[in-house]
Amino acid sequence: MTEPAYVAVDWGTSSFRLWLVDRAGQVIAERRSGEGMLAAAKTGFPAVLQAHLAAVEAPDHLPVLVCGMAGAKTGWVEAGYVDTPAQLLAVLKQAVRVPGEARDIRILPGIAQRDAKAPDVMRGEETQLLGALGLDAAGEALVCMPGTHSKWVRVKDGTVESFSTFMTGELFSAVSRETILSLAVTGAEDSEDIASFKAAVKAAFDAPAFAANLLFTARSRQLLFGGTPAAARETLSGTLIGAELAAGLSGAVPKEGATLIASGRLAMLYRMAFEALSMTAKPVDADEAVRRGLSMAAAAIWTK
Repeated sequence: MTEPAYVAVDWGTSSFRLWLVDRAGQVIAERRSGEGMLAAAKTGFPAVLQAHLAAVEAPDHLPVLVCGMAGAKTGWVEAGYVDTPAQLLAVLKQAVRVPGEARDIRILPGIAQRDAKAPDVMRGEETQLLGALGLDAAGEALVCMPGTHSKWVRVKDGTVESFSTFMTGELFSAVSRETILSLAVTGAEDSEDIASFKAAVKAAFDAPAFAANLLFTARSRQLLFGGTPAAARETLSGTLIGAELAAGLSGAVPKEGATLIASGRLAMLYRMAFEALSMTAKPVDADEAVRRGLSMAAAAIWTK
């Protein structure tokens, strides 16, 4: 039987993912739940973690490495930030040990951009960057990380130089549920309209200043010319993503294009968005990236 070496945990705001990993970096067992930071803060972080450790039969001596919102000020133990320009290696060196626990539990810090004109923070994404790019990645990379709060990151020779957060996912949820546009998308369910999505991406990318106007066309076009709820929903999604790409791609883009770290439906949507703009994006699975990043961090922390 494969012997476990450590436990890796990605503890987000609303999600919890745990992997029991062997010395070769292979996953022996996995747990997923909705017990993110918000839920764990009520239940108790130690209790949530211990329940999942027991479920995968993790030995008592096994160390645990955590990334994400468990290290936030409102999380389990504050892990602080590494300031930009931030070497990914420095993130590993500043992992914080959880006090009062018999087991060796470490939480990785996030990265902060202390620029008065463009203040920003990330937690968890730094570990995905590590897994996707590695510690000694030479050259420049432009990384797109879609999500509720999408990140666009510029990395040079293993150092995060700058990044920007876009509330694209949260805005889509609010606009499609809490505004007049909710009437246009009612009944969309799981139907897709790729043509409407790509057209909306292109329109918003070409004229991001008109994004608020382009969003309203999801309803006005439906009222005046007909159209399905799916077309309206994809117009909202495409408009918000197109406006995000207009900002994210506004600076210099490496000749090999951007790196897209995403999974599931978001990976599909952003791939189509890049296609709509005839641009290249190298895909990296987000789950694999965070697991690789945690594996690299564990090796750096516990390998003597």
